[in-house]
Amino acid sequence: MEKRRQLILKEVEEKGEVRVAFLSQKYNCSEVTIRNDIRVLEQEGALKRVHGGAIALEKAHVRKYSAESVYRNTEQKRKIAACAYNFIDDQDTIIIDDASSSFYLALYIKEHPEKRLAIVTNSLLAGNELAGLDHVDLYMIGGHVGGHLAATMGDDALENMKHFQVDKAFIGVHSINFDVGITSIATPQMQVKRAILNMSHKVYVLADSSKFGGGYLSVICPMKDIYKIITDDSISTENIKKAQKENISLVIAR
Repeated sequence: MEKRRQLILKEVEEKGEVRVAFLSQKYNCSEVTIRNDIRVLEQEGALKRVHGGAIALEKAHVRKYSAESVYRNTEQKRKIAACAYNFIDDQDTIIIDDASSSFYLALYIKEHPEKRLAIVTNSLLAGNELAGLDHVDLYMIGGHVGGHLAATMGDDALENMKHFQVDKAFIGVHSINFDVGITSIATPQMQVKRAILNMSHKVYVLADSSKFGGGYLSVICPMKDIYKIITDDSISTENIKKAQKENISLVIAR
């Protein structure tokens, strides 16, 4: 038991984050056993428990400033991130916004050094993951820090964004309404996303299947301004048909 916990701790220290399901399979024991091991290690001050796994202590501050949305629909967001990575070419210049789905793309880029990228972001969480990587030239957008996922926004951020032009943008949204477009509920984030559209040649929306439909307060842009929507395979047949009818490029991550 003690040896297994030492191995778990080593995994956390090397990877920064581990999942219960992965550890259960690797060490051939139940997920309940792994959760108990993680609980003991946390009590000893060796790591920090999070939903579905554990993170290294040095990454715990990221969890502190994160909203629960980062840990919602995790597997879908990981699949979407992996799929989105396929649309990024070596030497691309891209922007990643402060959405939780975009954060998972930052994590995927961090774990895959085979493409060298210049990345612009207003997300403190994404910036924290991408900083110091040999294969990433990172540019942070300055400005007032706000929002539930700690990002720069406001007039200073919008002014700073005018100095950048990128090949591709990867953004998350509050919802997708095929009748009106990409929607938002918060004015500061909406302004940032509109600025991203102006500085990007192609815009990819990263949206898990729960984002389709629903209410909204503001429209970021019409559907015609979006190059592709990348979602997960739980999207309804009805929404797939709507996308086809409206001639919207929909990519399903599997």
